[in-house]
Amino acid sequence: MTGRERVIKTLEFRNKGDGVPKQLWSLPWASDHYPKELDDIYASFDWDIGGVGAPLATPTKTEGDAYSIGRYVDEWGCVFHNIQRGVIGEVKEPLVQDEDWEDVGNIHIPVEQLTFDPDVVNRRCAESSQFLLAGCCPRPFERMQFIRGSEDLYVDLITQPPKMMDFMRQMHEFECELVDKWCRTDVDAIQFMDDWGSQNTLLINPVLWEELFMPRYRDFIRIAKSYGKKTFMHSDGNTISIIPKLIDIGLDAFNTQIFCIGVENLAPFKGKLTFWGEIDRQHLIPNGTLEDIDRAVDSVYDTVWADGGCIAQCEFGPMGNPANVKRIYERWATKNV
Repeated sequence: MTGRERVIKTLEFRNKGDGVPKQLWSLPWASDHYPKELDDIYASFDWDIGGVGAPLATPTKTEGDAYSIGRYVDEWGCVFHNIQRGVIGEVKEPLVQDEDWEDVGNIHIPVEQLTFDPDVVNRRCAESSQFLLAGCCPRPFERMQFIRGSEDLYVDLITQPPKMMDFMRQMHEFECELVDKWCRTDVDAIQFMDDWGSQNTLLINPVLWEELFMPRYRDFIRIAKSYGKKTFMHSDGNTISIIPKLIDIGLDAFNTQIFCIGVENLAPFKGKLTFWGEIDRQHLIPNGTLEDIDRAVDSVYDTVWADGGCIAQCEFGPMGNPANVKRIYERWATKNV
């Protein structure tokens, strides 16, 4: 069975004994600190999910390295400052500083991303047996934070300056066009993301989330479904308050910090949504015992597996223990066999 087939069966809750799909996210921090251990982990397992990209006919305009110490300018013109190698930095000087968004012209919508070659994508898809995610990842809430700064954006989402709302419409039109072009290729799924959760709750009022951001995700999902593609979303933090809404709009797979939520609280969503990982990277991956890891994997499997419904995924990042990361996949390998 190919990784592509295994993932599709899992997302559609008809995986009977074909193994739980596996994917590892590793930040540059992991390869900097544990290169041999990371290579060993990758060599020890078959990985079912991958990504695909293609060169741009018109390159985006960036400066620096997102994961190196120093200054990095991304394709939108947002300036990040990084003090630790291997992770991404923070925006300290937002592009928009006027409360009425009079300086909205400082933002560059990276239309260059639309110039990727679909034929290259299709060729790479044909050469792979993995389930492949599209090489774009809209993140409207986080993008707005990078552009405006988090605190000021929270105020703006309440006051809704007309020029901000107009920019959000332009941004969404671009993101939908980008998603549509990727969905016309042979990729298996699109992905999008926004970090919505604090440790305990959502970062904004769920009513405001439903008004301003859920329709954007619904559009991404609608476009994807019109081409027969699956949909994957990532969001850090405690996001339990929006999970029912994501199910309502047709999301297939959700990567979120389920140990912040409490794994036991996922039981009502069994058979309705695939949990795309993860295992606790705040406490267990850095500091847990191998027995702790086994119990954590068991708890996820026992709570949400229903001939599908979970993907063996975790993130190997700062302070991660490579022995625990490897143990996660060893334990998952014992499931659904």
